[in-house]
Amino acid sequence: MSRSPDRAMRLAFAFAFAALLPMSGIAMDGIGRAATPDEIKAWDIDVRPDFTGLPAGSGTVAEGEVLWEAKCASCHGSFGESNSVFAPLVGGVSKKDLETGRSATLASDSPTRTALSMSPTVSTLWDYINRAMPWNAPQSLSTNEVYAAVAYLLNLSDIVPADFTLDQNSIREVQKRMPNRNGMVEFSGLWNRKGKSDVIAVACMKDCAKTAAISSFLPDFARNAHGNLALQSREWGPVRGANTEVAAGTGATAPIKIAAKAVSAAATTKKLADGKGCLACHGLANKVVGPGFTDVAGKYKGDAAAQKKLEVKVKAGGAGVWGDIPMPPQAGLSDADATAIVQWILNGAAAE
Repeated sequence: MSRSPDRAMRLAFAFAFAALLPMSGIAMDGIGRAATPDEIKAWDIDVRPDFTGLPAGSGTVAEGEVLWEAKCASCHGSFGESNSVFAPLVGGVSKKDLETGRSATLASDSPTRTALSMSPTVSTLWDYINRAMPWNAPQSLSTNEVYAAVAYLLNLSDIVPADFTLDQNSIREVQKRMPNRNGMVEFSGLWNRKGKSDVIAVACMKDCAKTAAISSFLPDFARNAHGNLALQSREWGPVRGANTEVAAGTGATAPIKIAAKAVSAAATTKKLADGKGCLACHGLANKVVGPGFTDVAGKYKGDAAAQKKLEVKVKAGGAGVWGDIPMPPQAGLSDADATAIVQWILNGAAAE
């Protein structure tokens, strides 16, 4: 594919910047609007290494252990040891590491790379758990629950004692015991610009009304190498591929009009299952992380109780039937959606 990369990149950056201005509270004439305080607050939830943005709250190690078993252990193990899918969170931390602030295992021939052995800042753990966990329901934890989960993790590596309470004040003292707090490396050429911008250029600021044309094309020998792109486009939405069965420049490159197809119930349920994350771990016919759906249908063929049994398992999670890798719970899945997905799986998980 050929294009003018510099010009395309500059224009794409300009469009992206303009699109972000409303979210930053800056409005340009005719483009978007200023974000409301509530909209900005909803986005501005990151916690910095200096603890800027850290909300007030608290959680104990004991509270974290209870929370961990309920919402974290199915993916990360009861003691942060994880399993064959998720990387370990705990391990590779020695008493000497806590004193020196530099993880010795990372410099060894057989490093133990875990969240606790690598992370230089405790704020990173707090921020990530707050924004991304649990996997099946991100940002569902309260502030106090995040403090409790972090406290439990810290205790597993002996960074804090079992009776410790983590809050917005004590977390600053914890930072002084992080096992790899001195392990960050600064690349002066990238980070230390001595107060100058890392991009040095003269702004044009003229002829702004002129716009660059962005175009791309496939050479004729490659246009139809993988079939007609127009026929491979989705049947809804604005995106259509070019008719690659004809040569470029012939005037016949307009998209092919494809008659809309009726969407079957199976296709609708497949889309539902995909939206709920089921297809991230299960293939229709092949094993991914969990078993393929056709294998599940075969296992429970003729089992009259399978429908209700699997509905419960989908919502509650489980492990052991198809191997040691746990299936996280889908507690937020409605009963109606669970019924539809399980019925679709037991009927063969048809794609259409």
